[in-house]
Amino acid sequence: MPPLPESLVPLASQVSHVVLVVDDAPETLRMLCDALALEGYTVLVARDATEALERFEMGVPDAVLLDALMPGEDGFSLCRRLKAEPPWAHVPVIFMTGLAETEQILQGFACGGVDYVVKPLRIPEVLARLATHLRNAHVSRLAREAVDVAGLGVLLLDSQGRIAWRSPQATRWLQQIPALREGEAALRRWLLQLLDQGEALVTLPDGSQLQARHLGQGGPGERMVLLRQLPAAASGMVPRDPSQRRLSGAALTPRETEVLSWLAKGKTNRDIGDILGMSPRTVNKHLEHIFEKLGVETRTAAAAIANSLLLED
Repeated sequence: MPPLPESLVPLASQVSHVVLVVDDAPETLRMLCDALALEGYTVLVARDATEALERFEMGVPDAVLLDALMPGEDGFSLCRRLKAEPPWAHVPVIFMTGLAETEQILQGFACGGVDYVVKPLRIPEVLARLATHLRNAHVSRLAREAVDVAGLGVLLLDSQGRIAWRSPQATRWLQQIPALREGEAALRRWLLQLLDQGEALVTLPDGSQLQARHLGQGGPGERMVLLRQLPAAASGMVPRDPSQRRLSGAALTPRETEVLSWLAKGKTNRDIGDILGMSPRTVNKHLEHIFEKLGVETRTAAAAIANSLLLED
């Protein structure tokens, strides 16, 4: 089997991504398991839609190679079910099909697939496509997390004012607003009013203010709304928790705040460096300044202070 191009090797060999292979043909499962294992992937196997859903219940894989036509529930139906579950919707699904007709290809994309390969499978092509979509999914996940680390929440609305996508932090904030817990109808009325007025302030249970601002068109047929929790000073509040007072008075630089936020999420110096585009040594220098400003000596203590304010639900 020809090796992967050098540009694709690091993703497969240095990180143990989990790939779920769903196919009712034993020979296909055996061939893919051997090829994926040789490239450093952790492989899960399912022979039908029921087993695939059981695998997702046990742990969410990083990608799925899915047979389009299987006995019982076919791959297209299974893909729609996966995409309907928010915790699973981000997982890239690559269809494997013996049918190259345009109708089948379009059906795969329509139900949420990101790509397809035609049987009989060409293993180098499968590996190259898989590595590409894993990389894209990784970048997308970092982008979603970066929005939250910056202390912001983002909503993307469709042309009808319905939520097409929301960041995790935006979801947590919206769930805290009592008036919006009545259901999707109440949330949509609030969003339509926001689009009309351009900006709104909502009081959260802890007394702080959540600012919602309509930023205009985010893409074709989309509107973008930015959420942010106003700092204590802006809302006339004084942090009541001692660790919150310590953090608010630390005078961290924007870069130090980013480093501390990722530290609070449990990231290592190498992870933080990769995310922020700096060396692990530079990250360590920032942490030295952060520890000094916060008056702590360990990563655990700094993370605890950050969690009390930056990551509070």
